[in-house]
Amino acid sequence: MKLKLDNAFYVDPVGIAGGLALWWNSEVKLSVLHHDNNTIDTIISINGEDEWFGTFIYAPPYEREKQEFWERIGSLRSDINAKWCIMGDTNTVTSPNEKYGGLPFDHNNSKWYHEFLERSYLMEIQSKGGTYTWSNQRSEEDEICEKLDRVLSSLEWGFLFPKAIVVVDIAIASDHTPIILLANSLMKKAKKDFKFESRWTLESDCSEIVKQEWKPSERRNHRGLQLRALFGKSRRCKMGL
Repeated sequence: MKLKLDNAFYVDPVGIAGGLALWWNSEVKLSVLHHDNNTIDTIISINGEDEWFGTFIYAPPYEREKQEFWERIGSLRSDINAKWCIMGDTNTVTSPNEKYGGLPFDHNNSKWYHEFLERSYLMEIQSKGGTYTWSNQRSEEDEICEKLDRVLSSLEWGFLFPKAIVVVDIAIASDHTPIILLANSLMKKAKKDFKFESRWTLESDCSEIVKQEWKPSERRNHRGLQLRALFGKSRRCKMGL
């Protein structure tokens, strides 16, 4: 699939682990300030508007590495009034509501993450869509779903983009769902709402497409998972038609 983006920056994986990629269009002025195996730190201006810091992360999944990682991220900005946004995989579950299945929620696993937020005066931007952003893609009693991916911002960044929201999309060919940050200068004209066209019923394969995409789900009877499955069916049906 061709992304049709003008610029790119990569952090190579170590063996088969890790690796980061960042792409952006020509209307975005972006300079990479720092990068390592888990981080791409940048300064960004869109269409000539105010500059702000954007840090894209993949936090380590191992507990022994989390303290060092969040302390390193915190050291990137010494000014608490900086316009700063952090986006990516935090590899941290912050409450029991962000986890389904597997071992019980452990508050200690989010200790370093919460300490980082308090020191840096950052907050999480509210998300809309699915509850979870990662799944082990198993079924029945073996299924585990967690919210790991999120967007954080400083108060000053929030003043710059007061209507910013995060949309949790549908996972396709990945165990993570995409998260989409919509900020004032990033928002494009909204597309028209999807409507079923009656003329489609004249097509021979219309009925088969709808039947295929709306087959009963094998997921367990859990509200968050039901909504996630519903969004996925609706999107695939729309694309098919």
